[in-house]
Amino acid sequence: MTDNSVDEVNNNHRKRRIALAVVGLVLVAGLIAGFLLIQYRKTHITTDDAFVRGSIYQISPRVSGTVLKIYVRDNQGVKSGDLLLELEPDIFREKVREAAAALQAEELKLLELQSTVQARKKKISAARANLNRVLSARGELKAALKAREAEIGAKSALLKKAGIDLKRAERLIDKGVIPRDRYETAETVYETALAALKVSKALARQAGIALQAHASVISQADAALKAEEALLNRLKAAVKTQKKVIERRRAKLEVARLSLSYTRVYAPVSGYITMKSVEKGNTVRSGQPLMAVVPLDGLYIVANYKETQIERIRPGQVVRIKIDSYPGKNLSGKVDSIMAGTGSSFSLFPPENATGNYVKVVQRIPIKILLTKGSDRGNILRVGMSVVPTVVVQ
Repeated sequence: MTDNSVDEVNNNHRKRRIALAVVGLVLVAGLIAGFLLIQYRKTHITTDDAFVRGSIYQISPRVSGTVLKIYVRDNQGVKSGDLLLELEPDIFREKVREAAAALQAEELKLLELQSTVQARKKKISAARANLNRVLSARGELKAALKAREAEIGAKSALLKKAGIDLKRAERLIDKGVIPRDRYETAETVYETALAALKVSKALARQAGIALQAHASVISQADAALKAEEALLNRLKAAVKTQKKVIERRRAKLEVARLSLSYTRVYAPVSGYITMKSVEKGNTVRSGQPLMAVVPLDGLYIVANYKETQIERIRPGQVVRIKIDSYPGKNLSGKVDSIMAGTGSSFSLFPPENATGNYVKVVQRIPIKILLTKGSDRGNILRVGMSVVPTVVVQ
């Protein structure tokens, strides 16, 4: 065997040993990698069926009208309270003016009614005072009648005494016991007492007639007072009714003012304008979606894990998140909650498995993942992005 042949054999042996060493190293590396992968999968659960979710605020007008101005464009950042668009306000301003004028007219009617009520109260006071005067006069008439009746009694007694004296004088004069002039005096006293009694009776009759006539005056005064009081009650009822009318008019004015304020549409939250579908001059309806505002500070992730993966997943566990759009960017978060059902259970048409052709399919259960505060510093996430979350279960 020549030296060249020996060298060639040695080289072949060396290459074989190197190849075997490389294969051995590859096998060892594969075993180590497999072992590490198995250990990793024991403590890390990953899915690529995960998406970024967030709140989407639909912007719709509360009143119908024509778009006058638009102050934003697609993908523009806005702050809560920023003016987004404005509708033509002229019609709504006219409604406010009409409602204000109607309210003012009703308020003037109320003032007139209240003024009439005050005037009627004064008339009632006068009617009550008149009734009191009439009642007081009735007392005076009763006292006068009583006095006349007492006077009749006294004068009747005087007449009776004068009659007795006159009869005695007649007997005595017939016997010649008394002189003629004394008899005439007794006769004069009797006639005077009789005349006085007649006068008293006449005055008593007049007092009685006056008292009876005064009763009708009292009735008239009382009726006048009651009529004024009834009118006052009707006026008070009218005032209450008018106040209710004013309340309704005031409510209509408030509605008109609110409708006018609704012609200016503001951002409900801070975020970015998306899905803008309105232009200046468009006629829009109340409740019609015109655009949306998406805030980026409240984004979260919904990861749909297989039902065979969630056994060890618990709220509060750390989550590492890879973003398809940014391969070199990783975020962190934590498990917030696990949905109380599979995704298919809440679909529009849930699966019906009561047939003979059932094929078992592994279900997926949505898990909500919250981002760690400050993790998405550059606000790179967008609603709907695909991500790959990994839950660290150990």
